[in-house]
Amino acid sequence: MRNTLTDIAGIRVGHAGDARAGSGVTAILFDAPVTAAVDVRGGGPGTRETDLLDPERTVPGIDALVFSGGSAFGLDAAGGVTAWLAAAGRGFPVGPVRVPIVPGAILFDLLNGGDKGWGAEPPFRALGAQAAAAASAEPVALGSVGAGLGACTANLKGGVGSASAAVEGLADQGAAKVAALVVVNAFGRVTVGDGPHFWAGPFEVGEEFGGLGPAPRLPPDAFAWPRAALPGASTTLALVATDAALTKAEAKRLAVMAQDGLARAILPVHTPLDGDVVFAAATGAVRLADPVGDLARLGDAAARTLARAVAIGVFAATALPFPGAPPAWRDRFGPRG
Repeated sequence: MRNTLTDIAGIRVGHAGDARAGSGVTAILFDAPVTAAVDVRGGGPGTRETDLLDPERTVPGIDALVFSGGSAFGLDAAGGVTAWLAAAGRGFPVGPVRVPIVPGAILFDLLNGGDKGWGAEPPFRALGAQAAAAASAEPVALGSVGAGLGACTANLKGGVGSASAAVEGLADQGAAKVAALVVVNAFGRVTVGDGPHFWAGPFEVGEEFGGLGPAPRLPPDAFAWPRAALPGASTTLALVATDAALTKAEAKRLAVMAQDGLARAILPVHTPLDGDVVFAAATGAVRLADPVGDLARLGDAAARTLARAVAIGVFAATALPFPGAPPAWRDRFGPRG
């Protein structure tokens, strides 16, 4: 286990970014179509092809998932990934034609100081294709990369985080895996007030985000309300994946349970000012003998893993070079780990 989304066999991740614009794209490619679902909790989401993930819809699986900066402009990124997959012969068969199924979600990073003067040709379709071409099964690059390049939180630079865990004790199977990838661009804070401790501190494994552990006490500013309040200008995007075999309804429940990971790591979260979205994907390698009990174990592990990934993403982020951009965690609290 490398503590990354690609610990789930059959998943590849690629990033592409535009440093001048301060935005980018993360593409998650599946070697074969996977069962997937989505749970939307934020008040201002921006999504593509999420309706087909409802359990009653007929499309059985997806070929890729795309997270992008750029707000509504970033929805074009999924088109770039779709075209790249189609050229590779991937997609849902419709007669002689194959149509890649590529849901996506976007975050708002238009006010981070980058050059957004792209006129009639936003860069996101091209960035999507570049991210797809760069996708690999190597450990996921973290921090200010891909869709996390321009991400921010209330007080610190945001970014891409990833984590994984083994889930022991499944009936007749022994173990399965869960993993998470998240792009943290939250209205709230991932730290306890403006101090160095992460809300996700109780769930840290080793020193993956600094080893500080939980805050020894709650400072006076622990629950201070973030100053900025621009509707739709913040969003945390996440995928939790497992190698278990799940139905679309079971994948939906996994996504619902995993949302608790955001609640454990970001405060406040799921506000009318955010567009928080959690996807779930199941590759189907491990059969569950107890669909109810084993799914509960998977969901519990997914929530803890996602909370860890949130802190890892901010811990690994580096500051944007634009005036007024928030500092990175390490810029404020020094190198650690």
